[in-house]
Amino acid sequence: MENITIRVVLATRNRHKIREMMAILGDLEGLRCLSLERFPGIPEVSEDGRTLEENAILKVRQAVVSTGLLSLAEDTGLEIDALGGRPGVRSARFAGEKASYEDNVARVLELMKAVTKDHRSARFRSVVAIMEPDGQLRSFEGICPGTIIAERRGSEGFGYDPVFVPEGYDLTFSEMDQPEKNRISHRARALEEVKKYFGEKIRGELS
Repeated sequence: MENITIRVVLATRNRHKIREMMAILGDLEGLRCLSLERFPGIPEVSEDGRTLEENAILKVRQAVVSTGLLSLAEDTGLEIDALGGRPGVRSARFAGEKASYEDNVARVLELMKAVTKDHRSARFRSVVAIMEPDGQLRSFEGICPGTIIAERRGSEGFGYDPVFVPEGYDLTFSEMDQPEKNRISHRARALEEVKKYFGEKIRGELS
């Protein structure tokens, strides 16, 4: 029987996220992931949603409208209990609209200076939205609990990875190699559910 290929546009220009997505979804037979780079001229999306899910939907809808193809978008936030759940949906812009990863981490460390070790609980939350060309929408969530440490450690990963230690581990995300992070991260957990969904979809089209 002829193999069915589902094409899905990964609606991000963040090379770190693309690498993680491809590491998890790339080996699913019958699924072909396409980068936004294949579709020049797609405008940037203003991520002004009130929740991670709203931002993911804004991005995935823009990709579908621009490409006419099934698309996938993701938004992630770091929720720190001692900061009342901040930075949350503002994680990428916590230190300002043009903030770098370094700027955002520096602001978190500054705000957490006086917080004791027992009160540094946090979690990464990731929401992945999938939209069909006809507008059908599905979303998947992944959560990774952990703690915020007092100083950066490690050179891998991106964003807040150097100061986040996942629950049950002694290493930060930045001290882990890609395969290890992809077994436990918030994004990995959401994408594993996405992978199951695509697997069922491919099997349905082949049956």
